[in-house]
Amino acid sequence: MTPRTPFCSIIMPAHQASALLPRTLGALVASDYPRDRWELIVVDDASSDDSATVAARYADTVMRLPGKPHGPAYARNRGFEVSRGEIVMFFDSDVVVHSDTIRCFAEVLVEQSRAGAVFGSYDDTPSDAGFVSQYRNLLHHHVHQQNAGEVDTFWAGAGAVRRKVFEDAGMYDEWHFARPQIEDIELGSRVRQLGQIILLHPDIQVTHLKRWTFANVVRTDIRDRGIPWARLLAHRNAVLTTTTLNLKWTEKLNVVLVWAGLLLMGAALWQRSFPLLGLALLCPLVVLAFSLPLLRFFLRARGPTFTLRVIPMHLMYYFLNGISFAFGVLLQQTIGAPLPNPTTEAYSEMGVQRWPPIPSKLRRSSWTADQE
Repeated sequence: MTPRTPFCSIIMPAHQASALLPRTLGALVASDYPRDRWELIVVDDASSDDSATVAARYADTVMRLPGKPHGPAYARNRGFEVSRGEIVMFFDSDVVVHSDTIRCFAEVLVEQSRAGAVFGSYDDTPSDAGFVSQYRNLLHHHVHQQNAGEVDTFWAGAGAVRRKVFEDAGMYDEWHFARPQIEDIELGSRVRQLGQIILLHPDIQVTHLKRWTFANVVRTDIRDRGIPWARLLAHRNAVLTTTTLNLKWTEKLNVVLVWAGLLLMGAALWQRSFPLLGLALLCPLVVLAFSLPLLRFFLRARGPTFTLRVIPMHLMYYFLNGISFAFGVLLQQTIGAPLPNPTTEAYSEMGVQRWPPIPSKLRRSSWTADQE
C-alpha cells in the first residue's frame, strides 16, 4: 500500500541542539493537527552532539550533513528536497510550538488562497528569565503584534510557505548565507517579487528558548542581521522606501536621533555649550516619545523596574542599528554583494551544484535577480 502523501512538511534545521530537541520536537508531536497530515524532517547540520539520535525519536526523516556546519539556509533546502507536502513549514530548533500552531498555519494557507506564505510570532513568555533575553524576545513579540497583515518579509523561526511558491522563488539563498543571518528576510523579498502575498499572523505563536546575552545581541545586530540587511536594501535601492516591521519611518528617525544626540553631546562638551547640551538631551527624549507604545507594553508585561532598565537597552538598539546601516551601505557601495569563501566559489565555477559541501551558485537570489 502506497503511503499517504502528507499535506504539510515540517522542516527543522538543528546544530548542537540535543538539549533542546526533546522539548521542541515533543511539542510538535503533541500538536492538535492530525499526525497523518504532516511529516517531520530534521536536518542535523554537522552536530558533534547527539542531535541526530534525539531527533530520530520524533522525526519521520533525519538527515545528517557531514563536515563543518553549512548554515540553516543550506540545511532547510536539503530538508525541502526530500519533503513531500504541499505546504512547507519551517521552525527553528529553539522554538516550542503551541498546540494549535501547525493547524493555524495550515488553515491560513487553505483559507487565504492568494497568500503564498505566512509567519507568526514569539509569545510573551520567553523561556530564559534573564533581562536581556526577556527584553529581546518581548521586543520581537511586540513588533510582530503591531504589524499584522500583509508584509514584505518572511520569518523562518516559525513560518509556512506553499511548496510551489518556495520552488519558484528559488529556495533559500545558501550561496550568500552560510550561517544564520537574513536568509529568511531575503527569501521574503523574492517571494514578493513573484507577486505573492506574505501574511503576518501574530496570533500564531511559539515560545523562544534562546538565552540572549549582551555580547550575542551586539554580534547579531551588527554582523548577522544589521549589516547584511543594510547591504541587501542598498543593493535594491530600498533603504529609504522600505517600511516593513522595524523599518518604519519612526524607527529610522529614532536611529538618526540617537546618533544626532551623541554627536551633539560630543560637540557640547568640546565647546562647553549649554544650548548644544540641551539639544543633545532632547534627542533621546524624542526617541522615547516615539517608543511610548513599546514602553507601555513593557510596563504592562513586566512592571516599572523592568521598563526603566529597558530604556538604555533600547537606545543602544538604535545605536547598533546606526552602525549596521552605515557599514552595510558602505560595504555595498565599495565592495558589492557578499561573496562566499574562495573554496566554495572555486567549486561552483566547476559546475558543482549542491550536496555537501558546495552550495549552488546558480540558485536565484535577490543579489542576482535585479541584474537579470
